[in-house]
Amino acid sequence: MQTLTPQEVKNIWSQVKKELEPQLSPAAFSTWVLTNPLTEVQINSTQEAVGVISTPSAFHATNLKKNLYLQLKSALEHALNKKVTLDFKIQDPSQILSQQKEMSFKSNRQGYRVNRNLRKSSFQDQPSQSQNLNQNSQLTTNGLRVIESQDLESVRVEDLFSQQNIANTQQDRITTAIRRAGLRPDYTFKNFAVSGSNEMAHAAATAVAKRPGEAYNPLFLYGGVGVGKTHLMHAIGHHAIKQDPSKNVIYCTGEDFTNEIIDAIRSKKAIKFKKKFRSAQVLLIDDIQFIAGKNAVQEEFFHTFDALTKLSHQIILTSDRPPDAITLLEDRLKSRFEAGLMIDIQQPSLELRIAIVLIKSRSVGISLPMEIATKIATSVDSARKIEGVISIIRSEVELNGKEINDELIDNILQKEKTNGRPRTIRLKPQKVIKKICDHFDVKQSEVRGRGRNKELVYPRHIAMYFLKDSLNLSYVEIGKWFSNRDHTSVMHAKNKIEKMLEEDEIMMQDFSELKSKLLKLSD
Repeated sequence: MQTLTPQEVKNIWSQVKKELEPQLSPAAFSTWVLTNPLTEVQINSTQEAVGVISTPSAFHATNLKKNLYLQLKSALEHALNKKVTLDFKIQDPSQILSQQKEMSFKSNRQGYRVNRNLRKSSFQDQPSQSQNLNQNSQLTTNGLRVIESQDLESVRVEDLFSQQNIANTQQDRITTAIRRAGLRPDYTFKNFAVSGSNEMAHAAATAVAKRPGEAYNPLFLYGGVGVGKTHLMHAIGHHAIKQDPSKNVIYCTGEDFTNEIIDAIRSKKAIKFKKKFRSAQVLLIDDIQFIAGKNAVQEEFFHTFDALTKLSHQIILTSDRPPDAITLLEDRLKSRFEAGLMIDIQQPSLELRIAIVLIKSRSVGISLPMEIATKIATSVDSARKIEGVISIIRSEVELNGKEINDELIDNILQKEKTNGRPRTIRLKPQKVIKKICDHFDVKQSEVRGRGRNKELVYPRHIAMYFLKDSLNLSYVEIGKWFSNRDHTSVMHAKNKIEKMLEEDEIMMQDFSELKSKLLKLSD
């Protein structure tokens, strides 16, 4: 049995910290990694390593085993290039401190910082009684000490591991994981209103969230715009992360998946792409119909799908229609989608829309009387449009200081009903496309071409939206104006712009300006 020297252990632990720091929030890294160091490494005759992590109590050891064991093990294996088993050793806090030669708590956005500089004495040296903690230490709001002394002998580790601090750290890990997964913070089960039109979908999503990979795999939700498909998908991701913040949850749209494959092929990073998606424990793909007709994309998704289901990892998909109605979708993908649970979510009833209005308004700090909530629900037919209306009400109240009354709501609903279209645009498609390209200062040939640069995609989607919404061309006709794109691409563009208009006030202003220019041309 080979035992590494203290200096070798220190070097290895430095590598482990470098790998773990980007994976964790600042509070989690400071509380659970820096204060529970690697203190011993032994390598047996089979070249397998045993690493010893020193912790101040059984409580800390238990939490590390539960929440960070896999990350610690993986990072150590990378540093040692060997298989590693971890042991946890309960040690007096002062002994743990004396074993670490250099340790620093980095500041997070709450503004705390703890700097630790241990004496340059040997590992066995004991501190003199005359060296005390500087009295200028302060406590931050979350219980961590801001220490300005060179000597940490009297640091109270208990302060670092108070129940409140541990709770904050756990919540910080969850928040970081949710952000990393790409989930909307407000799309949770708590904020989802349930009625007859979506009751089955809600029940299935709840079951999947509680037992991912076991109940209904894949789960395929389909329906029109604004019925709650994306909300339920995000809610599953939220629940999975809250149960286990280390769970690898990935959310993306069918378009994002497509673009990532194209970029991976172009930059010769296909292996990295495969590793990312095939390591997902919960994979959420919104608008999966977008991959139809794209052979390379469907091929990769087929193998990703099979790889994840073999590992019993959960897949959740949404679409605007059932698999058998998605044209140009490969039969082998259709059969796999249909092998799970497929649920059609209908448009919300009036009662459900009222509940959605109340929930959405409450989530942004607005209190609406029942009669006003009913008025909004009667005028707006989808959850997504309700969200847009609530956003406008909030901006009127917070930015313009207006009171919520019938007059304000009537004005907002009137604008929503016309959607900024008091007059019809009477122009040929080519003139509409040209004017939009001029507005965004891009070449018409590039917007109508196959390029996928961001500066081209946005005006292309705007142009597709106008051709459908203002000229009422068919999806197939619009696709022909843009290098014979499939009608599903046009549908996706229109839906995406509609969603952006509801959520982005700046974009709405830009949209209105562009609409005015087109109206002047049609006069």
